[in-house]
Amino acid sequence: MGGSEIGDDDTLVLSNQPLLKEHEPQDTALRQQRIRAWNPILDPIWVAVSMLIIGVAFVPVGFKITGDVDDLTSLSIEYDAFNAKDPICGIGEVALANKSCTLEFEVDRDLEPPILVHYKVTGFNQNQRSYVDSRDDVQLLGRTVASDADDCNPLRKIGDTNINPCGLIANTFFYDKFTLQPVNDASGQPLQFLEEGIAWESDMRFKFAQPEAFKYDVCDSCDDCSCTRPDWSCDTPYVAPNGTCFRYFYPDDDTTRYLHETYPLVVNPIEGVTNEHFIVWMRVAALPSFQKLYGYFNQPIAKGTTLKFDVLANWEVTSFRGSKSLIVSTSYIFGGKNPWLGRLFIIVGFVSIALGVFFLGKQIIRPRKLADRDYLMYKED
Repeated sequence: MGGSEIGDDDTLVLSNQPLLKEHEPQDTALRQQRIRAWNPILDPIWVAVSMLIIGVAFVPVGFKITGDVDDLTSLSIEYDAFNAKDPICGIGEVALANKSCTLEFEVDRDLEPPILVHYKVTGFNQNQRSYVDSRDDVQLLGRTVASDADDCNPLRKIGDTNINPCGLIANTFFYDKFTLQPVNDASGQPLQFLEEGIAWESDMRFKFAQPEAFKYDVCDSCDDCSCTRPDWSCDTPYVAPNGTCFRYFYPDDDTTRYLHETYPLVVNPIEGVTNEHFIVWMRVAALPSFQKLYGYFNQPIAKGTTLKFDVLANWEVTSFRGSKSLIVSTSYIFGGKNPWLGRLFIIVGFVSIALGVFFLGKQIIRPRKLADRDYLMYKED
């Protein structure tokens, strides 16, 4: 077919130029939508059988999950609450109270690893929109480039001092500290309470990093470890629990308050925002009542063992009418002790079976012919 053009006398003049085929899809089965497909017809028998199959599959799975959940152990102690008359470790509305107490868990059955330790908070809405948005992901990655000043509203500065990391999430960090008193496992070996490996690996690798100009040095001796400015920003070296001394440098330390300065009892200056407890907290919960992993045991614990945790309470819950608890629990393939998952499978299974029986009975008692013209709204004469 030839092309066309408009002449001087406004008449259509045919030309011998072929039409250009622009943006034409390739002549393939995928691009031309000629791929063979299965389009099942949902007749009553097909639907009834499908519902019965779903029900028969879901019910035993639900009972299996319920049985596994019943075999789990969950020990919980609420140690502070806004409405408690005499809480174990109550601090009222006093933040940074540094109140000490001890929580004792009596193990009533043999526990096999992994054994998880969570803290539970109720009444705290991490899912509130302004709270969720109050963070600077560029800053958390250690970047020094300018970012949107509104990301951290309403908490980017305190007076003339910058906050790093800024925002409501980072600066409401749960900073109660739990320390296990010495105790043996089921084999008589010292029980190790592990706090590493609790954060998502993807968060550790891609979402949190120390400031770009941050550096530290491992000193040969604490006596020879001097924090000389301007090479180092520390006033005194940081001494790790194993006795190793570090000196470190944070950029703009005179005008910025860093995480280890805000929470010195929980975060050390070498790890900063890569502290795993902090990373776990920064992954916000969807509901106002939530649990977050604090640590775990990879050793079996025998029945009759008493686990004693020393608590240093600083995070108050009275102002938002909440509570906080410590939970020791075992787990299985679907996580911790949650009876509702098995119940949900059972309910869905029985409902599917009931619907399948109903549809099948309806088809047997009052069958309906497939594609019967009598049911058309407009009939032929």
